[in-house]
Amino acid sequence: MTYQTSLDNLAKGITISVSILFTFIIAGQFLLVKNVGQAVSVCTALSLLVVYVTAFAFRPIHYILTQDTLKIHRLFSDVTIPTDQINTIEVLDKNAIGWTIRTFGVGGLFGYYGKFANVKLGQMTWYATRKDKAVLVSTIDNRKIILTPDEPEKFAADFKDMASSSNFSKTNPQSLT
Repeated sequence: MTYQTSLDNLAKGITISVSILFTFIIAGQFLLVKNVGQAVSVCTALSLLVVYVTAFAFRPIHYILTQDTLKIHRLFSDVTIPTDQINTIEVLDKNAIGWTIRTFGVGGLFGYYGKFANVKLGQMTWYATRKDKAVLVSTIDNRKIILTPDEPEKFAADFKDMASSSNFSKTNPQSLT
């Protein structure tokens, strides 16, 4: 089953603002700054384009849940988690991820992904596009992963249904919580 993701208003605003800012900086380098050498303009433009394309390429596009895997689909390098490694999937309220800080990752340009931390949940890896519809995936090796499907309750219920009717629930009895 495929679960779509969409950006929240903050991520949309940050993405639009950064896009405009990068466009002005790149255009300014070539049009307005005549005293700076051409090499500086090219290096600045290439650096900004690398940041922009990298953020775009590693954003979560959608999530795919099958009997065997949970896949976070991205333009480059999907992330795959075997379902027998998942301990729980639970829907979180907005307050659970409030006051979260980004320790290494992207904080709004095409989504929120990378390493994050807060007092309640500790260290987490986010593959998110919004902050109001979060799902916590806990693995048997104590990793915490935040996903944001557009329908978080359906995502969690589908996982629970799949776990109760599959073989991995027999090897991992906590997967039903």
